[in-house]
Amino acid sequence: MAVTTIQTGPSRRWTLPNILTYGRVLAVPVVVVLLFWPDLAWMRWSALCIFILAGVTDFFDGYLARAWSQQSSLGRMLDPIADKLLVAAVLLMLVADHTIMGFSIWAAIVILCREILVSGLREYLAELKVSVPVSKVAKWKTTLQLVALGFLIAGRAADLIVPGVTLAGLILLWVAAILTLYTGWDYMKAGIKHVVDE
Repeated sequence: MAVTTIQTGPSRRWTLPNILTYGRVLAVPVVVVLLFWPDLAWMRWSALCIFILAGVTDFFDGYLARAWSQQSSLGRMLDPIADKLLVAAVLLMLVADHTIMGFSIWAAIVILCREILVSGLREYLAELKVSVPVSKVAKWKTTLQLVALGFLIAGRAADLIVPGVTLAGLILLWVAAILTLYTGWDYMKAGIKHVVDE
């Protein structure tokens, strides 16, 4: 889902793929504000709608950039940042409003720590001119994270209609956390090899 390119310039900054990525970044504070009032059902549903739209752009920005040859270094940089901001902000808000609580907080901690570690590793390897491609499992991990968070955003509002939505979201969050550990270990192995070689 990361956007790759060698082209730059002002015209490349305002391509549709980049605009979709900008929109995902801007969606983060909007979702956060809506989750400040977790007991208002319409606020949770509004947050969910914006979150889903942001998740959809995560697929289309990379797809369109490749299909239309509109890849840009700016898009390559912002795409993973937008993903991590969205996931981290929603996790923090869901912990704050006790949708995620008790032992399940560890799943959120695992996901957040992995994102920080992998980001640091990618930055280090970038200095060595080493590229770490995104694996299929990592893409599934991201998709599962977004689905789990979607369930949890709906949370108590959805439970009033279909009991068990929050529980389903927590189960999916744990599955995502396990995949997060697996993919994180893959990245760490690749990174450690280059660090040792260096």
